Amino acid sequence: MELKVLNARMEFTEADGYVGKVAFEVEGHKEPYEIVLQSKKGKEWSYGLFFLSQPGDEDQILEVEDWLEEDDDAYYSLIDAAKQALPASGG
Repeated sequence: MELKVLNARMEFTEADGYVGKVAFEVEGHKEPYEIVLQSKKGKEWSYGLFFLSQPGDEDQILEVEDWLEEDDDAYYSLIDAAKQALPASGG
């Protein structure tokens, strides 16, 4: 699978830690996705995966979720995209 990052952002607060969002497309999938990332200290990340703007094929989002669970490079490329969008004053 190939992904293309559309946009990314991340913020840091003492209360929530790092919270980021990355919008991305997956080659061959009709609808784009958004992953919401959260980490208290920037080391262990949790996430939620959603369709970006409108509902799409449930089988495809499950396929992407399985892929991100199995492919560390793909998963961490999304985390890295969000980290790069972190304002210089954050964390």
